[in-house]
Amino acid sequence: MRNLLWLQGGACGGNTLSMLNASDPDVLEFLHQHEARFLWHPSLSPECGGDLKRLLNSILEARLELHVFLFEGSVITGPNGTGQYNMFAGKPMMHWVREIAKRAKYVVAVGDCASFGGIPAADPNPTQSTGLQYHRKEAGGFLGKDFRSSSGLPVINLSGCPVHPEWLFTTLSMILEERITQGDLDDFNRPKIFYSTTTQFGCPRQPYFTFKIASKELGHREGCLYFELGCRGSYTRSPCNNILWNNQSSKTRVGTPCMGCTEFDFPTFNFFRTEKNRSGIPKRLPLGVSRGSYITLSAIARGAAPQYLVRPLIKREGNWIE
Repeated sequence: MRNLLWLQGGACGGNTLSMLNASDPDVLEFLHQHEARFLWHPSLSPECGGDLKRLLNSILEARLELHVFLFEGSVITGPNGTGQYNMFAGKPMMHWVREIAKRAKYVVAVGDCASFGGIPAADPNPTQSTGLQYHRKEAGGFLGKDFRSSSGLPVINLSGCPVHPEWLFTTLSMILEERITQGDLDDFNRPKIFYSTTTQFGCPRQPYFTFKIASKELGHREGCLYFELGCRGSYTRSPCNNILWNNQSSKTRVGTPCMGCTEFDFPTFNFFRTEKNRSGIPKRLPLGVSRGSYITLSAIARGAAPQYLVRPLIKREGNWIE
């Protein structure tokens, strides 16, 4: 029986809720299939007080083997590096995190907060929050850039706000079956199987993006959300339009821009508004596209736009990119 431990720092619990919405398999079936168990989970386990302390100390004293340590939320180090803004089982949570991480064979950061700091670490960051092994884009975070679990791997980051349950369970399957290596991780130590393509891949609005036809209103089926409404799908790495949420949808499919919640800079930008330079070109271009190519191709694309895409938007005044 492989032992899993899930602790939570500065977070809303969204990753726990996402996990509990898993289906085919659900949480219990997944654990049964992989001969695994949660030693403790903040939302699922009854142990508290002295019982919880004894369980945690059993891990620290190597009397209880820990295969996977999962952490949700940011590591809170405030005030003044003491961690006392987030007390847990008699001492700052950050102390438990540091010591338990040393004992685990694998360490997994569940969600953007645990991976990069997320919302709690956004300026002005009053709780002095950080991610397990990254602070925003910079390697290091709480455990330090040189940290390695006993498997020899760094913290495995599953960024997202929240992380999709299928990303979580597939990664855990790879871990529990000993099928994950450093080569399976990207530059931010995220599994390439999920973070090697952009959110735009599989988006049903791709034709509108190709022909530079914009929507200026949320909630409509027509038009691309990148040009005016701040959609970050063309430069955010996640499979949200291929592994659908609740097996049926995604933000862009219901007319809401991708918010880039799998990236290190979430949420330090303006939502629902595309930032542009003086010439009206978006400041952030799609991955792999130069500014010169974008300007040239945009003019060609607008002139070649098929009428069946243009007409529905002309009916709503102002939705054509100038």
